[in-house]
Amino acid sequence: MPRFAANLSMLFTEQDFLARFKAAADAGFSGVEYLFPYDFNSAEIKAQLQAHGLTQVLFNLPAGDWAKGERGIACHPDRVEEFRAGVDLAIAYAQVLGNTQINCLAGIRPQGLDCATVKDTFVTNLRYAAEKLHAAGIRLVMEMINTLDIPGFYLTTTAQALAIQAEVGSANLFLQYDIYHMQIMEGDLARTLQAHLPQINHVQLADNPGRHEPGTGEINYRFLFEHLDKIGYQGWVGCEYKPLTTTEAGLGWLKSLVGAGSASEGRAA
Repeated sequence: MPRFAANLSMLFTEQDFLARFKAAADAGFSGVEYLFPYDFNSAEIKAQLQAHGLTQVLFNLPAGDWAKGERGIACHPDRVEEFRAGVDLAIAYAQVLGNTQINCLAGIRPQGLDCATVKDTFVTNLRYAAEKLHAAGIRLVMEMINTLDIPGFYLTTTAQALAIQAEVGSANLFLQYDIYHMQIMEGDLARTLQAHLPQINHVQLADNPGRHEPGTGEINYRFLFEHLDKIGYQGWVGCEYKPLTTTEAGLGWLKSLVGAGSASEGRAA
């Protein structure tokens, strides 16, 4: 079975952020991810990772004012300097935390601009970030997101992401494939993962509908986990879901996998 990383922006939210690292380790996870580290000192986070033997798997580039509904600035022509400063900040955190991949959120498409301007801005920003991150030994991923949860989001399908990846032309740009988002936008999960595995550097999960834990919706996750093994996926799977009740109560899916002998890859693998 794959290696699972707890998304601390969604899991163990019954506790303060820095306490979630211990909770994740106690629950059997060997890796963690989250949306952003920037509200905390990187040394504080590093101490939690070290204390609990956790791998820092992923976080996002700064994405604008999240509290006000911004979901990324990479496709906004008037935010290029802010985007570039965010790349530098993310690299600084990653170098302390040992993080080897960072996600770029395209953002909600700005109104009143033509398609070419928006795309060119996104491509230029990705090219810049990919080069800077490559120099720091960090991979860049970009995430496709469904337009039910985030209306107007710019990057929404695998085909669009692959076309943008080709236009950027960097060997340091990959896809982050969120199974939940792509089930909503396009389906055909298993074949898409297999067909584009070389371009995918990170996978995330949640069931649909509801964005809850595996086993609460329509997605056959046991099949997909076995499929990821079969096709040779070597990366992490981030558990970015909203527990139906509490985090602990919703971990039955993971415990059943470990009980079936999937612990050979690590505590939560």
